[in-house]
Amino acid sequence: MKLHNYFRSSASFRVRIALELKGLGYDYVPVHLVKGEQLQPAFAALSPERLVPVLEDDGRALTQSIAIIEYLDETHPQPPLLPRAAADRARVRALALDIACEIHPLNNLRVLKYLNRELGLSDDAKNDWYRHWVETGLEAVERQLASSPATGPYCHGDLPGLADCVLVPQIFNAERFACRLDHVPTVMKVFDHCMQHPAFMRAQPSNCPDAQA
Repeated sequence: MKLHNYFRSSASFRVRIALELKGLGYDYVPVHLVKGEQLQPAFAALSPERLVPVLEDDGRALTQSIAIIEYLDETHPQPPLLPRAAADRARVRALALDIACEIHPLNNLRVLKYLNRELGLSDDAKNDWYRHWVETGLEAVERQLASSPATGPYCHGDLPGLADCVLVPQIFNAERFACRLDHVPTVMKVFDHCMQHPAFMRAQPSNCPDAQA
């Protein structure tokens, strides 16, 4: 397998965590988003959206991090990243999508660049935008985690899964932009527990071959 990704991309980070949890080897192919390498023809041929990550496996180019993780879970079932019961799977997917669909699209690199360049926002105003949507979005995740008996050391029970793969990268980005996080104690408890797991530690941005300060 080949994973085309960028060390700071939270969507790429999600897939790296899943690969590490599954113990799957892969070739790391860096795509520097700030330099615009995602727009080059060779990569654009793999990703119509010109986005990372892209996972190449068995002659196929797979896009969208959640779809890639579910593909990995179906093709390499152990250890599972989704629970067996339908209601539990729905809960885990809802937690993951609350981050992937409700928080992340508002603060990814394309949006932040647009705020600066096209709309003329200052860096301070751009960062205020970022913090607002991350902090309020994580409040919704906190309410779900704190109110459910299904929450354990991880987002769902005693084993890491899809929701944890999505949560951890979002917290990394929140910390990088100095977001307030003291209002989401359950979220942070789960995050801290995840970061004691070797798979999450190995997948983090600072361990990537293209990592930069």
